[in-house]
Amino acid sequence: MEMPIPRKALEPFTDIDVEKLASFILRVQKANGEISWSIGGKTDPWDHVESAMGLSIGGYRAEAERAYEWLAGMQEPDGSWWASYRKGFPEDRTKDTNMSSYIAVGIYHHYLITKDIEFVRRFWPSVRNGIEYALSLQASTGQIYWAKNSEGTVDRMALLTGSSSIFMSLKCALALASILGARLPQWEVALKRLGNAIKNRPNLFNMIKSRYSMDWYYPVLCGAVTGNDAVKRIKKSWNKFVVSGWGVRCVSDRPWATMAETAEFVLTLAAIDHFEAAADVLSWIVNKSYGDGSYWMGVTFPDAVVWPQEKTSWTTAAILLAYDALTNMTPAGRLFSHSFWGISNAESVKSKNHSAGGSTPRFGSHTHELSPDITQVEGM
Repeated sequence: MEMPIPRKALEPFTDIDVEKLASFILRVQKANGEISWSIGGKTDPWDHVESAMGLSIGGYRAEAERAYEWLAGMQEPDGSWWASYRKGFPEDRTKDTNMSSYIAVGIYHHYLITKDIEFVRRFWPSVRNGIEYALSLQASTGQIYWAKNSEGTVDRMALLTGSSSIFMSLKCALALASILGARLPQWEVALKRLGNAIKNRPNLFNMIKSRYSMDWYYPVLCGAVTGNDAVKRIKKSWNKFVVSGWGVRCVSDRPWATMAETAEFVLTLAAIDHFEAAADVLSWIVNKSYGDGSYWMGVTFPDAVVWPQEKTSWTTAAILLAYDALTNMTPAGRLFSHSFWGISNAESVKSKNHSAGGSTPRFGSHTHELSPDITQVEGM
């Protein structure tokens, strides 16, 4: 099936009020820096980091740094974090490799905005130890087992989405190491093995999770699957997960679109330089929000029932990340871009107005030059 790619001229997303969104996350944040899912809700390390990234985009530098300080203070001696906390105490006593490594993405994201090397130095021990914990559970075939339980027993199941997220974390950790003048060849080898598993060995991962849209787009979002292979992957399951006007399904067999997955898919399309498609998808969800800056977690279709009603910090942060990827509002807007990481996308037409580190918005009459018809890629 052909994947529809919009050809209309792009318009700025005037409905997205960055200050309002960032202020919502700030209202959820506790005085000690912790950012729970919602006011009174649980906290998990991955979504805590994503919410801190939203604060950085919104210009709340000190508040974002306080979030990382809280996270560093909760780190276990082996470099891990518990999977969730409530009222300052562990609630889910699982040590998830993905959650224990994602701090690297947040620290690098904040550095791209601030260029504060002292900030990187301060949090480097937490980044290093979190990555080491994740890599301690890497199999000889490259995939990373998802967790240990509270007794320290390894669950030898690998999750494609989780391993893809760790791939991104490891890339960011290596970038941070380079900033500090450190070389970690063992991490580079681990990254290569992990990338090979993600790209070429799908049988190594729990295939039951393939119902989830994240298993579809995360290998592309993280940069493990690139070029024509990335386009083929996105095209193959577009109609399985994407519902025009509503967003991206969380699960392929359920009539439920979720705003966070839709925003992450926008990031994925922007990562492979398909900005018109990314903008079109984002336009479907900009009005799916409450009046206080928070976004719906999800909505059923076609009956348009908002469910659940919880207002989550990380959903709003995902919208901010997608918006930044399309507008280059901050220097971190290109964090997930394949070209930012030096990966050549043969199918992407590069614009001289959007070189790495550029700040020119991707809206306007020439935006189509950035997004050639994804159905016409060689070999499709």
